[in-house]
Amino acid sequence: MAAGLLVLSGCAAPPPLQNAAAVSATPEVLAVHQQWQPVTLDFAGPQLSETGELNPFTDTRLIVTYTKGTRVVSTRGFFAADGNAGETGADSGNIWRARFMPDEPGEWSYSARLEQGADIALATGTTSSTGATPKSLGQWQGRFAVAPPESDARGFYATGKLTQDGQYFRTAQTGKRWLKGGANSPENLLAFADFDGTYRMSDNARDGEADAGGDIHSFAPHIRDWRAGDPTWQDGKGKGLIGAVNYLADQGMNAVYFLTYNVAGDGKDVWPWASPDDPTRFDVSKLAQWETVFAHMQARGVALHIVLQETENELLLDGGDTGPQRQLYLNELIARFAHHPALFWNLGEENGPVHWRPEGQNDAQRKAMAQHIAANDPYGHPVLLHTHSEGSDKDTILTPLLGELSLAGLSFQVSKRMTVNAEVRKWIAASREAGRPWAITMDEIGEWQIGARADKHDPMHDSLRQHALWGTLLGGGAGVEWYFGAHQDGNDLTTEDWRSRAELWRQTRIALRFFEENLEYWDMQPCAGDAYCLTDAGRSYAIYWSDAAPKPGKDVVVPGHYRVRLFDPVAGIFVGDRHAVKLTSSNDLKRLIGPSIKEDRVFLLDRVDAQ
Repeated sequence: MAAGLLVLSGCAAPPPLQNAAAVSATPEVLAVHQQWQPVTLDFAGPQLSETGELNPFTDTRLIVTYTKGTRVVSTRGFFAADGNAGETGADSGNIWRARFMPDEPGEWSYSARLEQGADIALATGTTSSTGATPKSLGQWQGRFAVAPPESDARGFYATGKLTQDGQYFRTAQTGKRWLKGGANSPENLLAFADFDGTYRMSDNARDGEADAGGDIHSFAPHIRDWRAGDPTWQDGKGKGLIGAVNYLADQGMNAVYFLTYNVAGDGKDVWPWASPDDPTRFDVSKLAQWETVFAHMQARGVALHIVLQETENELLLDGGDTGPQRQLYLNELIARFAHHPALFWNLGEENGPVHWRPEGQNDAQRKAMAQHIAANDPYGHPVLLHTHSEGSDKDTILTPLLGELSLAGLSFQVSKRMTVNAEVRKWIAASREAGRPWAITMDEIGEWQIGARADKHDPMHDSLRQHALWGTLLGGGAGVEWYFGAHQDGNDLTTEDWRSRAELWRQTRIALRFFEENLEYWDMQPCAGDAYCLTDAGRSYAIYWSDAAPKPGKDVVVPGHYRVRLFDPVAGIFVGDRHAVKLTSSNDLKRLIGPSIKEDRVFLLDRVDAQ
């Protein structure tokens, strides 16, 4: 596989780099890439080190501009050490790399420039931070071809980029709406023993917090889920985490929530830097290994929910401002990972000050961070905010954000699961009225010390199913992720085996498939009243019926003749025959359940006499 011609300014061209860019060195023959799969370009520059006097992360900048017709997309590149650091562990080298996600088939051209200057990585224009003209380290150009996804494309490489569509998401290649179902725990997923430079800084046991235990993750129970042909690094490392991704995808789940920075937080075991004390020097080999896992997640249809900080450390970089430290952190993550088609940027877990932690980012700082991401991510991935759990704290922190164009939605935390439906409906309505609809997903269910318990402690997960899962979806929410609680034997920091929640994944898969196969939910709105109910102006209804859920008021269902189907949300099947009945009010639904049926049911009503 030939690389682009890589020329040091004023020097002869070096031989083509191996296993790097799939771009032909001759203009007559174009390498062909698949749409949505990354095009990787490597360029040879000066020999530098993560710890050298000239900092390759702050004092060099690689900009690559891609053009197709009138389309122009600019991306940043990054220092890649020897170009194979994930395998070699190298912290020095002369390779700068850029990755590009082509979203259109056809012929693309590129031009690249590598520059040196004091803090030039933080500059947005053509000069360095000192005002001096930067030194050129090389300029290159080339072209490549992109074809539509082939039949063997997998995961998001087949369905395309996740984009926001009002209060929901859709995949760009298929045009289909996408509902999220996945894991919120362990939040320190990247505290994995097989990653270079990864360890726990200190003991984590604190009052009111999860205990991270003594060891970082190995995910040993999931080694058996690794398959021949799956990626590894450094002579077989990575099988536990790669296998865990396989298991979750096999259960029909499509998202994972994880922190990239928890210094001073709950786990104290995840950071992208070579040292947790120096946010200007990144760990190239560790980040290359993260990339191996992220790419496998995309191929298995698992979206990256990247949580950029947590409440304990949101003021550590620049005091909460989007100053040089935070800009460098965000720019580096965007450069290395934004090429993935299914990715969410989350401004931070439990973001903002509350009574139990009065230190936190303010309104202006939240907006500045969101705006910086939106302005610098060339692909426009959705930017989310993880909320606090109490309604009053949401009112204080979220109200000033209504209408903010850079914020796509909320990663919801709710302390009492019975309030989920009402809270989701409230903030969807408020955001729509402000002119910028939010997509809201239920990602951390309370109470904080309990969360989603293991199957052995909560075999059927009744309240989670009723209120958090179906309550969210029937409130207009865009999906769920399951938080495992702080005071569990497999908690939100220590869980090693996702099989501990196998029943919860099964019930989540059932709910997602019900919506995908039976409802045009994107054209439906919550019914009047407190019931867990969606309708499209009275032509059809989906209503959750349970002793634990609010019953629809008698005027919820418009009188008329309906084709009625009853769905069992635990078994995942329709029960009884489809039949047409006359309903004079919602009170008539009770007789359709029958006095002997005590289990939860979902009514699917389709009006047959509607004009």
